Amino acid sequence: MNFILLILLNAGILLGMTYILPTVTIKNFTTAVLVALVIGLLNATVGWLLRFPLNVVTFGLLSFVVHLIVTAIMIKIADKLFSDFYIKGFTPALIIALVMAITGSIISFI
Repeated sequence: MNFILLILLNAGILLGMTYILPTVTIKNFTTAVLVALVIGLLNATVGWLLRFPLNVVTFGLLSFVVHLIVTAIMIKIADKLFSDFYIKGFTPALIIALVMAITGSIISFI
């Protein structure tokens, strides 16, 4: 249940960011849900494979920064997978990853 809530919340964040950031476009809420699901799946599989060695190298001291950068990379990969989802540049992907991390932390705290 928490996973579904987080996916829907991330889809809402993606849609909200289209209004705030002019370099982010997404067609509709269905696409946002699918993109959020793919970002979650990529983060759980490929993201873990990227985060683990980076956390070992930094001794876990930069874990939050590593997580943000890897999530932004997963968002850019999802951008390439969907034709209805477009992000111009890496900075908007990093901002979206930051907002997703903050809201995910708040949800897990509650």
